[in-house]
Amino acid sequence: MNAREIERCIDEFGTDIYRFCLKLCADKTDAEDLYQQTFLKALETEWTLDWEKNPKALFFSLAHNLWKSDRRKQARRSRIVPCCNLDDEVETILRSEESMEESYFQKELITEVRQIIQTLPEKFQVPMILFYLSDCSIEQIAAIIKKPPGTVKSRLFKGRKLIKKRLEDAGYER
Repeated sequence: MNAREIERCIDEFGTDIYRFCLKLCADKTDAEDLYQQTFLKALETEWTLDWEKNPKALFFSLAHNLWKSDRRKQARRSRIVPCCNLDDEVETILRSEESMEESYFQKELITEVRQIIQTLPEKFQVPMILFYLSDCSIEQIAAIIKKPPGTVKSRLFKGRKLIKKRLEDAGYER
């Protein structure tokens, strides 16, 4: 398709495609992204549009397929590293019989460690999250990141070392 055909499609049934994207995504920003991806994908392909048939259906199916693909990608990513709220776990840890001062320092330490983990390079960050937060074994992590178990162990060791150094630099001592 060329740009003129895409422009004609947008003029003729762009609002219908946008409404469809909005219904699929249930979020305005995601719907706008899907809408743009749909017409961009159509522009990138080498299709010839037959106006005698239903060209609107082609764009509906294209938007639907892109949406399904994105959903599968998100599901795959959440299986690898699930997104969860760790604040509940932190609260249960802190409700033990420690003094308020100790619990405050513990909470600050946990927050600091989380921030440090977020700034680690991805090759250290992913194994650390999978091992310590998702309770995956070394072998499972090796299968997920497609590296040997020795590499995973090495990255965990180096990640712990980086966290320890950054905590010491921040003034935390054990």
